[in-house]
Amino acid sequence: MHARSFRFDSSRLHGRLHGLFAAPRKPRTPALRALFGVVGVALLALLVFFGLFVGAAMLTAGLAWRLLARRGGQRPQARPDRIVDAEYRVVDRQRLPGTR
Repeated sequence: MHARSFRFDSSRLHGRLHGLFAAPRKPRTPALRALFGVVGVALLALLVFFGLFVGAAMLTAGLAWRLLARRGGQRPQARPDRIVDAEYRVVDRQRLPGTR
């Protein structure tokens, strides 16, 4: 008895969809493998560099925004129609029986 898995008619389906979902193969030539490795590391370094550059630019812009906003003068005052005037009292915490 053979153990088999259901393959959805692999003779037709395999030929059409195999190229879409197949993992890319490494080239067999050592020089080409090294070239792809160097290109991959260079691409990674480029992305990290631009990520750091964009992050630093965002921090700089945020600090400049904050300094210019503080320098602008007074902050807007609350309008009287939006102020809620009330009296408050502090309520003591209830003590549970048996606690100190």
